[in-house]
Amino acid sequence: METFPDILPAEPTRVHVGFQVNGESVEVAFAPHKTLLEVLREDLALTGTKHGCELGECGTCAVLVDGRPVLSCLYLGLECAGRRVETVEGMAPAAGLHPLQKAFADLGAAQCGYCTPGILLTAKALLDANASPTLDEIKEALAGNLCRCTGYIKIFEAVELAAAWTRGEDAEPRKETLYGTDYDESGLLPVVNR
Repeated sequence: METFPDILPAEPTRVHVGFQVNGESVEVAFAPHKTLLEVLREDLALTGTKHGCELGECGTCAVLVDGRPVLSCLYLGLECAGRRVETVEGMAPAAGLHPLQKAFADLGAAQCGYCTPGILLTAKALLDANASPTLDEIKEALAGNLCRCTGYIKIFEAVELAAAWTRGEDAEPRKETLYGTDYDESGLLPVVNR
């Protein structure tokens, strides 16, 4: 009877990749098949980037690479060598929230919040490129980001408000955004059916 030696699984090859994440230089060792999503969450413990469909269809995992939105579930970690990556953890300045984060919180634009990091970063890329986007431009920019909880209206309104704030305008949310259409002009008293 012929015997065969035990075959032991080989240690997966690891690559060392240096890039910037949220303004800090990092060098990470990981298996070359890992996606950027996996590298961020598993190797760098940046769990703000969420697993969604992992097929590139929902936008939940969107991050910025060199200022442009990419779907991190389809983007290999290897592709980040020498590049700048921004996750939701890097959005807020030391002094407080990014205008988009504040607008989303003020308007209730996030419900369960699972899709919010990807939407925030995609919207940030839009506002970085265009300080005065139209509603149609906002809708087009966010077309690849799915939200299962909202009707998108508050999301679009939050991006419009944040855009005004980043332009230095003293903008406030519309009363119907905050109170709905069932309130009087002051936004405080319910309209009584006549």
